[in-house]
Amino acid sequence: MLRIRRFEERCAEAYAGEHIRGFLHLYNGQEAIAVGAVGALEPEDPLFATYREHGHALARGVPMGPLMAEMFGKAEGVCRGRGGSMHLFDLSRAFFGGNAIVGGHLPLAVGAALADRRLGRPRVTACFFGEGAVEEGEFHEAMNLAALWGLPVVFCCENNRYAMGTPLAVGEARRDLVAKAAADGVPGEVVDGMDVLAVEAAMRGAVAAARGGDGPRFLELRTYRFVAHSMFDAQLYRDKAEVEAWRHRDPLVTFRAALEAEGLVDQAAWEAMEGEVAREIEEAVAFAEAGTLEPVADLTRDVTTPVEGRPATPRPPAPAPEAPSRMTYREAVKQAIAEALEADPRVLLIGEDVGRYGGCYAVSKGLLERFGPSRVVDAPLSEAGFVGAGVGAAMTGLRPIVEVMTCNFSTLAMDQILNNAATLRHMSGGRVGVPLVIRMATGAGRQLAAQHSHSLEGWFAHIPGLRVVAPATVEDARGMLWTALHDPDPVLIFEHVDLYNAEGELPAGAGPVDLDRAVVRRPGRDVTLVTYGGSLRKALAAAEALAGQGVEAEVVDLRTLRPLDGETVLASVARTRRLVVVDEGWRSGSLSAEVVARVTEAAFYELDAPPARVCTAEVPLPYAKHLEQAALPQPEAIVRAARALVGGGRADG
Repeated sequence: MLRIRRFEERCAEAYAGEHIRGFLHLYNGQEAIAVGAVGALEPEDPLFATYREHGHALARGVPMGPLMAEMFGKAEGVCRGRGGSMHLFDLSRAFFGGNAIVGGHLPLAVGAALADRRLGRPRVTACFFGEGAVEEGEFHEAMNLAALWGLPVVFCCENNRYAMGTPLAVGEARRDLVAKAAADGVPGEVVDGMDVLAVEAAMRGAVAAARGGDGPRFLELRTYRFVAHSMFDAQLYRDKAEVEAWRHRDPLVTFRAALEAEGLVDQAAWEAMEGEVAREIEEAVAFAEAGTLEPVADLTRDVTTPVEGRPATPRPPAPAPEAPSRMTYREAVKQAIAEALEADPRVLLIGEDVGRYGGCYAVSKGLLERFGPSRVVDAPLSEAGFVGAGVGAAMTGLRPIVEVMTCNFSTLAMDQILNNAATLRHMSGGRVGVPLVIRMATGAGRQLAAQHSHSLEGWFAHIPGLRVVAPATVEDARGMLWTALHDPDPVLIFEHVDLYNAEGELPAGAGPVDLDRAVVRRPGRDVTLVTYGGSLRKALAAAEALAGQGVEAEVVDLRTLRPLDGETVLASVARTRRLVVVDEGWRSGSLSAEVVARVTEAAFYELDAPPARVCTAEVPLPYAKHLEQAALPQPEAIVRAARALVGGGRADG
């Protein structure tokens, strides 16, 4: 506890001297929790912490020098200076880092426990968070999943009475946090978080129950932080008398007194400890000050795995000789999932209605019976919870396929996709990988009205750290999923709803499909039509119509939306000197705008006409069929746009 207190006091000094910047959340007053709780864990038990995690890291044995260097933003830090105060990782000690999003790491802990059970590891996952996280939906989603699946997780709520500056009485209608956990099916107890021995005893009991197969446990550890929420906090929400009253329960003071009363510590021993800690801290500061800054040339390092670090993708199993070569897009996706489940015990499918129901679009029908509920996992309606569980499972050894029923529902899991899946590799300095596949249906054309007809792939293609693909053919539907499952980074697969019933040929010997390359689906010389996903068939239909009018259109299927294959597009435009981009997203801020921008930046003088775009009308998609069809890109509009360019006009649609 003394090491943690003095380390943080030195961090506060370094912050005042501008060696540490950004947010700095100190643990002063809560040390008994980290020391007591972490001491009750085995070294290999996974530990997830919140942004006030310096105490947990030190208690876990993360070396003080690299910790301080990380706070200083130095390359010698535990995350090479990428994470800073709120994001400390040390996988060699099963320390899976701090998370700056309140409650955002709780589903990750569920996923880690799920991976342990699947892989037969007798570990218990500990997850630390403040009482403010109890107000978040991800708290209840994570608790429900852990209880529903009977997972070995101990949820440690460090109730320091204030969520930033909002007291519990203002933020919670019901302030009995143990009752909240019990409502989600997780037994719990209240513990004096200022008493290190009480914390250790309660944690040992909770860990033993979880490790023994009794499911998750919840501890409300009542404590108090003596300092501000962060270094920017003026603490106007509480008076000094309250803070001083709690200081009488300072765990360093009370535990020292107890040790002295038992004759276990005297003044000389205390002074020796102070001296030892002071020397360690000064060595850590010297280490940090002598550290180096990561070269700016390495700025984009570890956004995703470098090409040279990517394993070769093996070929998928050869189909049985009697297997039909002609199949639907749905059957191709199902075949890819089944092949992956068969080939790799680390793969599992998680999502709403993927098991007993067979999937909203019947993609996974029959897989539950074939592979069982431990491999085809029905999840409740909690997108943030089960997507986050997929992230946590991927971080700790599994290869999950997470199915989000429709891309509209992905907005409920945006925190997990954006703040965790996409950022963890870079933020951890390359220490943490997330080999996760997220599948979701996208697009319109089935009269599902505004809330089930979005094309949001452009949102996700905007985010560094993700791979975003949109297979448009039977071969790509199978091969891109197979390749994605062997990718060390998160891959989002968008399957257009209008393609599930579409039929196509699976060529003999069909294998993995490159996730980095677009493909020319039809050669031409007069105009380039660039598209992807469900719009490919419309672009091909338009090209056929244009051919009847003497215009040869080249059709480029992007296939992968991030990273975008600009070389294939530019090579096509160099041949045709004209460009039409067909995109089912809305024009404003769309993928089509990105393609046009890249072409004009790199090949402006090779164009014989301004690029054109055919996109969805800027309206929420209507239910009425004639209005829905009028809003969406159609072959006729593509033909008009291409004809206008060939004729020298302009035709944005």
